[in-house]
Amino acid sequence: MAEIAYSIARIAGLVAIAYVVLCFLVYYKQASYVYYPDKNVGLTPSYLKLPYESVKLRTGDGATITAWFVPANSDKAVIFCHGNAGNISHRLDSIAMFHNMGYNVLIFDYRGYGESSGKPTEQGTYQDALVAWEYVTRQKEMRARDIAVYGESLGGAVATWLAERVRPGALVLDSTFTSAPDMARKMFPFLPIRMLCKFQYDAISMIGKTRCPVLIAHSRKDEMIPFQCGKRLFDAAKQPKQFIEMAGRHNDGGIMSDANHIKVVEDFLSKYLGASASNKEKSL
Repeated sequence: MAEIAYSIARIAGLVAIAYVVLCFLVYYKQASYVYYPDKNVGLTPSYLKLPYESVKLRTGDGATITAWFVPANSDKAVIFCHGNAGNISHRLDSIAMFHNMGYNVLIFDYRGYGESSGKPTEQGTYQDALVAWEYVTRQKEMRARDIAVYGESLGGAVATWLAERVRPGALVLDSTFTSAPDMARKMFPFLPIRMLCKFQYDAISMIGKTRCPVLIAHSRKDEMIPFQCGKRLFDAAKQPKQFIEMAGRHNDGGIMSDANHIKVVEDFLSKYLGASASNKEKSL
């Protein structure tokens, strides 16, 4: 019996050690689960015969952020916060979608992505979005109510952070999660995530504080970010708001994968961009 008890205790000890080691690995390696930057910027908007300006933006903490401004014959714009993988050169079709709607587009690479300097961090991505906003409102002299902030996946949390602070004309979220800890619990349900998670990206808390019209799109077939995340964000958002139930998996194109969804976004932006605060309230 003593030998059996010893063996059980030894196995339990090894399991405990393995569990602690896994906790340490997740804690120190978690940035690699959040960010998948690609430094190679391949195609540019000129590939789609779109005119564009290559822009360098300087953040308050000294990072140099690269961006493209794709002009249109319009006084309204979309600021594009992309997801956690690749860089701006992988979003040409999305840029074209908004350009075809008649909007100027400013898309930027977070620090550590593409040709932007530094390494990505949560606070860094927020500052990168803020300097993009300042470029459009100050350099391009566009009014806040004429600007939509669009975010895909992780970029949706960044876009929500920005919208909470600057009150744009509209906020569009495509396949966005509720918070980083919620996603971490999905990946590691057996770990003490609240103790381990260094990232927040707390879109579910921030979206309730935004004071602009919100459009949220999500798919039931999204295998990476559960459909319920989109529904929870929608429930937490203030009116006026709208929801698009998409089809397809997480990387199947999002909103732009369906012409009907694109039309809904186009109508939504047309309705709210440029509208005064009083007119937005009347639409409730």
